[in-house]
Amino acid sequence: MHALVFWMVYPVLWIISILPFRLFYAVSDVVYFLVYYVIGYRKKVVADNLKLVFPEKSDKERFHIRKKFYSHMCDMFLEMIKSLSISNRELKKRFVFTNPEEVLRLQENNKSIVLMCGHYASYEWMIALQLYGIKIRAYGVYKKIKNPYFDKLVKGIRSKFNGELIPTSKATMTITKHEKENKRGIYAMIADQSPKMARSKYWADFMNIKVPVFTGSEKLAREFNTAVIYLHVEKVSRGHYVATLINITDNAQEEVPNKITRTYLDLLEEQIRNKPEFYLWTHKRWKHRNTPLPEGAKIID
Repeated sequence: MHALVFWMVYPVLWIISILPFRLFYAVSDVVYFLVYYVIGYRKKVVADNLKLVFPEKSDKERFHIRKKFYSHMCDMFLEMIKSLSISNRELKKRFVFTNPEEVLRLQENNKSIVLMCGHYASYEWMIALQLYGIKIRAYGVYKKIKNPYFDKLVKGIRSKFNGELIPTSKATMTITKHEKENKRGIYAMIADQSPKMARSKYWADFMNIKVPVFTGSEKLAREFNTAVIYLHVEKVSRGHYVATLINITDNAQEEVPNKITRTYLDLLEEQIRNKPEFYLWTHKRWKHRNTPLPEGAKIID
């Protein structure tokens, strides 16, 4: 069944990926119409999240943010498909890094890097970083796709740009192996998901609401004393992004516990408040907000 689904869908994805950008984004407009007006995908979740986070905004303002978000979300989904065929030249043109020298500096200092990302703007094309003369390999820590054929496809796309995906369950083991072999890496981690209550040991204010937060990125960075960078991505126009690498620390072990996580949340929150339409509002990020803190839970100030 997995194979049947893959071979039915893959030709369509490939055709979409090779379309000229003008037609490509016309397809995205069609997808937006279907997702927003016909299917109504998670519209209530998005509306509730926006009202919760921006109570000071009017219904009209939140309505416009919601529509802009759905348009962006469809663009981002289609851009994932575009990765199947996009050239190095086109990728570098459309996802520009303002300061790749920050990674080159850490590379010269023989440091591995934990790259903390959020569900903001686009992280799909950050593989363009490898096109700036970066020698150390980039690894994306991700949740494995259930369909093994699509999982293999996504891995293949990353390897085309000298990247590799690591399942979350194997992240610690893989990084430990690399460090023992004196093999440096850039480990990209999306760290703004909502952890399950059983794992909710740390809580923090995010968008003025106390929620459980993941601290795994900081834990790994401290364990191996890596550098930590925040990936600050801005969508400057349709299909064009500018990324800045914001250094949080060169040596994670020298930082006060939880400072890295708190800094990451503050940087992400600032971006969301400036341009909320580019955050992934379909996630139930604040679903545990009224839950009593588990015994032994710690607050990150």
